[in-house]
Amino acid sequence: MASIKDVAAAAGVSVATVSRVLNDHPSVSDDARTRVLAAVETLGYRPNAVARSLRTDQTRTLGLVISDVLNPYFTELARSVEEEARALGYSVIIGNADERPDLQDHHVRTLLDRRIDGLLVSPAEGGSPLMLEAARAGTPMVFVDRWIPGLDVPVVRADGRAAIRDLVAHLHRLGHRRLAIIAGPAATTTGSERVEAFREALAEYGAPLPDAYIGQGDFQAESGRRVTEGFLDLPEPPEAVFATDNLMALGALDAIRARGLQVPRDMALAAFDDIPWFVHTDPPITAIAQPTGELGRAAVRALVDRIEGRPPQSVTLPARLVARRSCGEGRANDNRDDNQTPVQRSTS
Repeated sequence: MASIKDVAAAAGVSVATVSRVLNDHPSVSDDARTRVLAAVETLGYRPNAVARSLRTDQTRTLGLVISDVLNPYFTELARSVEEEARALGYSVIIGNADERPDLQDHHVRTLLDRRIDGLLVSPAEGGSPLMLEAARAGTPMVFVDRWIPGLDVPVVRADGRAAIRDLVAHLHRLGHRRLAIIAGPAATTTGSERVEAFREALAEYGAPLPDAYIGQGDFQAESGRRVTEGFLDLPEPPEAVFATDNLMALGALDAIRARGLQVPRDMALAAFDDIPWFVHTDPPITAIAQPTGELGRAAVRALVDRIEGRPPQSVTLPARLVARRSCGEGRANDNRDDNQTPVQRSTS
C-alpha cells in the first residue's frame, strides 16, 4: 500500500504539500495540486483514517442505536440513515438495543469509546443515565422516532395523532364501535403517546376506552398474540383491534386465525407502522404509515448540523392512514381519489 511519502516522491513535492492538497487547503498552487492528485490516483493511495481522526479530532463516523433491528420499520430507518450519512461524507456504525436499556447503554458506551462524531438514538424503554451524561457533556446527539423527555436533545419524529384520529373515524364509518388497543411499553414515548391519541380520538365520538380493551404489549409479536387472545376471551370481545406497532399486529393476526376466526369478518385489525409485508397478508392490513426514509435522512442532517456547528432543528413529520381490507373496507372504495381524503386507499 502506497504511503504519503510515496505520493510526495512521485509528485515531486513535500509531504506537507501532499497533506495540504488532501485537506483541500487553499495555499497550494494549481500545478502542485494537479501533480499530487495524479500521483494519488496512479498509486492508489488511501489516507489513514485513524491518523486523520487524531489530527482533526473527527472520525467522520456517526453512531446509530436502534430499538430492534428485526422490526422492518427500524431496518428501513437504518438504511435511510446510512444512505444520507454516506452522501454527506460520513460512515455509520449501528448497534441493536433489542428493546433492552442495558444493551442500549452498552452500544452507546462502545460508540463513544470509538470517538464517533455524533450519536443517533431511538431510546429503548426507560431513561438512561449514560445518555443524560453524554448530552450534558456536549456529545452531538439526536433522538429519532422516540425520545427521552427532559433532555435538551433535538428530536426527529412522526406525529401519528392525526392519523390515529383518521383511523378511529375510518373504523367508525365502517360500523365498528367496540375498539381495543394493543399498547407498547408505557415507558417509551411512542408507547404512551399512541394510547393517549387513541383515547382522545374515541372521546370525539363519545366512546370510552375500557380498561379491558387496553392490552399491554412490548412491541414484539408474541405480546400481540397474547393480548389478542385475552381480548377474544372477553364476554364481549372488541369488534376492532388497533396494534400500535407492526410486529404486534402480526401476532394479533396469528391469534385470531388460531381460533378459527377471520379478519375482518370476526374482528377488524389495524396497525401503526406500515411495512411491505402488510400488502401480502390475507387480508392486506390497514396501517398508519410513517415517512420512515425521510425521518432517517432528516435525523442525519440534524446531527451533522450539530457536529459542524450549525443550530440543529427538531423535525416533526406527519404520518398517514393507508386503508386496505383488514377492517372490512369494500373493494368498491379502492378507487377513491386519495387527494380528497386523508385516508390513502390501496388496491392491495
